[in-house]
Amino acid sequence: MEGKLRNMTAIYITYQGKMLMLYRVGSRVVAPSWCGIGGHFEKDELNDAKSAIFREMKEEIGLSEKDLENLKMRYITLRNKNGEIRQNYYFFADLKEGAEIKTDCDEGTLEWVGLDEVSEREMPFTAKGVLEHYLKTGRFTDVIYGGLTTGKGVVFAEMDEF
Repeated sequence: MEGKLRNMTAIYITYQGKMLMLYRVGSRVVAPSWCGIGGHFEKDELNDAKSAIFREMKEEIGLSEKDLENLKMRYITLRNKNGEIRQNYYFFADLKEGAEIKTDCDEGTLEWVGLDEVSEREMPFTAKGVLEHYLKTGRFTDVIYGGLTTGKGVVFAEMDEF
């Protein structure tokens, strides 16, 4: 159906050179694969990606904003798939020392993955493009990137504020 939008968000949390990844199973939208923590926006979150990610973190791993450092939205992507435009908002943060993550996630299996191994994991198309860009470029900048998917990958541009 033309004109249908799907808003989703994800957060990738790092700690001591590793990134928290979720092997998600049972999703309506994503085949079983490695992802960040996140999901769909609720109706009252449509203009507030940060609220959506805080809700998803609480539900999936029991964390709140106070458990994170350096939280920033870094990527916004668009993908045309299955008759809908999928808008994804990607956040990155560091886990504070002493913060505890619940290990019994209902969404799948959690694992801390070395940064040099992240891109080897099977993951959704757009997330893979974002993580490859982040690990190569984005983690060394403070820029927000806009990404547009193509059949060949994700094309990124810096989103200047003006």
